[in-house]
Parts: sequence; structure tokens; C-alpha cells
Amino acid sequence: MTCSLRLTARCSDIYKSNLCGLDLARQKFERDTLFRMKPLFELPAGRRYDVVGFGSNAVDNIIVVDSYPKFNSKKEFLSHRRLAGGEAASTMVGLTRLGLRTAYAGSFGDDEDGKFGFSSLSEEGVDVSFSRIVENARTQSAFIIVDKNSGERTILWKRDASLNFPTEAVPVELAAEARVLHLTPHDLDAAVMMAEAARSAGTIVTIDIDSPTNSYELLLPLVDVCIVSDNFPRAAFGESDPRRGLKMIKEKFGCTIAGITLGSRGSMFLSDDGINESPAFAAPGGCKDTTGAGDAFRAGFIFGMLSGSGIAGCARSANAVAALKCRSIGARSALPTAKELSTLLKNY
Repeated sequence: MTCSLRLTARCSDIYKSNLCGLDLARQKFERDTLFRMKPLFELPAGRRYDVVGFGSNAVDNIIVVDSYPKFNSKKEFLSHRRLAGGEAASTMVGLTRLGLRTAYAGSFGDDEDGKFGFSSLSEEGVDVSFSRIVENARTQSAFIIVDKNSGERTILWKRDASLNFPTEAVPVELAAEARVLHLTPHDLDAAVMMAEAARSAGTIVTIDIDSPTNSYELLLPLVDVCIVSDNFPRAAFGESDPRRGLKMIKEKFGCTIAGITLGSRGSMFLSDDGINESPAFAAPGGCKDTTGAGDAFRAGFIFGMLSGSGIAGCARSANAVAALKCRSIGARSALPTAKELSTLLKNY
């Protein structure tokens, strides 16, 4: 009898355990479905542009080496290319190739690099009519060392302070003509003005921020989607754990969605529905260059938003666009079309 009672009790425990497991599985399924299907925002309709970019453009001098040079040494490089780049500008090119209507507002110097950068955007179909040419200014430039074996890069850059917009020249009216305003914080005062105008117009504001710039705390409370690099939480808060870092960003600044790029580990996002982790895609044919992968990632995420995807779909799209970008040298060379993105998402 005692044995029978013990067996019955054990069966009861197993039954309860199975029920608990099924309940947890059901909760996970519901959460994953929510992440996939729930649109992130109610986006405004009837706007002239899908996305407007405001922030950095640059000309990149990309130097490929077989290994990174030692300190105080000389080394022959394998190749050198001069290509257009810059975070906000490259994200607009990425979105244009995916079939969206884009405009870019930024400052170019009146030098040869400025002409090169300006024409690179207009040739892609990005509306640059709100951009300006600054007399006697040098266009932002970068020298980028790329390791041939890994595709990882080191960036040295310089921005002329005269490229910053004077208050009266900031094209705040443009913020109301887009469904999404995408920012970089290099010209912080002007970015704050653009974000304030976007908020007033019901435009969703996204940002690409790598490190805590001076007075960045004035800008982030105006941002709906804040996507940072993996070193941002450490630099801003002394926090190396990405989950805690995202929580600190969301709590301190009130961003609806906080995200972090994690390189080969993919990405992580925090919303009111919880944490979503999304694995990275392998670059088809191998990674040739990670320059601009973050810009491409933002393009993929915004494309997902405008396509009505939930947070998991947006993150997956972002990781896929970033991987496709890494197929070739330069920030824009291998940015994909919508068909290429769709093919990778279906086959991965």
C-alpha cells in the first residue's frame, strides 16, 4: 500500500512537472509569436518620404592588410579604395536599395571629397536637396584598416567642426515629411532640433550611437528606437552586461525600444514585452569587411519596422542586411536589394 501511494505521488509530481513544462513552452511560444507579429509602432501615413536621415556622411579610404601592423613598424598593404560612407548617409543608401523613399540632410565640404560624397547619394536615388555645401570646409574623412583574414576593421576619422549646422539652417520642416527620422549624434544641437520637430509631427525617431558624446543625454529622451554598439553601456554606465545595459538605457531615457549590436553574436533588444535575442547571419561567401555593418543593421531594422514586422522580425532583418553588406569592401558596396534580403531570410 505504501509503495502504491509513493508511486501515485511520484506520478502526480511528474504530471505537475509536465504541466509546468507545457505551460512554460506555451508562454515562450506566445512571447515569440508576439515578438514576431506585433508591429512596433503606429507609423504615420501620407508622408513624402519613408525615412529621412540627418547626420554624418564621409569619404572612406579603405586599406586592406594581411594582418594588423605592429606598433612602430612599416608594412605593405594589399589594396586601397576610396569609397563613400558615413553612418546616416550609408543607412539611407541601404534603405533606398531596399525600395524605400529616402532623403538625407547633412553637410559636405566644398572639396573633391564633398563632390564625391554628394553625388554618391544622388546617384543612388537619395534626395539630397536638403543637404548643404560648406565653403572652405573639408568633408569628413576616414582611414580604415581592414584585416583580410577576418574582415574586421579599425577606423581613424576626422570631422571639420564647421560642418555643424547653424541653428537657422537646420531643416526642421523635413522631420514632418517622413514616417521615420534616423539620426546620428555628431551634430548634437541640430539633431536635438530635428528630433523635437519629429516628435511634434508624430514621426518615429531612431538613432545610431556608438559612444556617449558630449550632452548626448539631451538627445536620447527624444528617441523612440535607440540602437547602440556593444561598447556603449560600458562607456556610458560602466556596465558590460548587455541586458543590464539595455535596461539602464530604457529606464534612464524612456526609449520605447533599446537595442545593442553584438557583432558575431547577433543583437539584443529590450521593449515593454521583454528581451529579444537574435543570432547573427554568416556573410555569404565570407566576411570581407565589417565597415558599415552597423549602418546596414539600422537600415534592416527600419525596413522591418516599415514592413510591419514585430521586434523579432525587425532584428532578423537587421542582422541579415548587416551580413549581406559584409560580402564586399566598403560601407555600401554590397548593401542588398529587397530580393537579396528576402532570399537570405528564406534560406537561412
